[in-house]
Amino acid sequence: MNEPGLWRDGWYRFARPLRSPNFGPRPAGADIDLIVLHSISLPPGQYGGDEVQQLFTNRLDWDAHPYFGSIRGLEVSAHFYVRRNGELWQFVSCDDRAWHAGASSWRGRANCNDDSIGIELEGIEGGLFENAQYETLASLCPAIAQRHAIRFVAGHQHIAPGRKDDPGAGFDWRLLREQLGWAGAMFPPDTIGR
Repeated sequence: MNEPGLWRDGWYRFARPLRSPNFGPRPAGADIDLIVLHSISLPPGQYGGDEVQQLFTNRLDWDAHPYFGSIRGLEVSAHFYVRRNGELWQFVSCDDRAWHAGASSWRGRANCNDDSIGIELEGIEGGLFENAQYETLASLCPAIAQRHAIRFVAGHQHIAPGRKDDPGAGFDWRLLREQLGWAGAMFPPDTIGR
């Protein structure tokens, strides 16, 4: 499915493409109806480098920082990555399964990687995010919803409670809902009013 001007084989026109080897096919009949929001920075709390892009493409120098030893050999990806300045990168076609959710469950289904789109925000769990990042989300999410019948938006903390806590308490769910104009029922109950 290609929308003229926006998508080509699951790649979004307004994202900077950098193909990750960390992806696979979605299961037959997968109903892609969930957007999962994450936060990431490498090293934690440091912004502006290329370490996230290197991680998602298996090119991170594990010896470049002491923290990297704790994630050595990790093979992960997300469909999208939003920098602090709002710059948008894409690593995996939305037609494919990115490796962002891990052990997870939402709306009565396990293995959220199978039927979700993963968006990483440059930031730390519980930290605040920049207006430029919300602006990028406000255009990216509707574009995804034009291609897939999105019914839910959740954080990693909602699909993997107890295991993950991102994007965390600093993420402004109310602002995102207002910018998108989407019904509250599309969002986790604990984000209403926040």
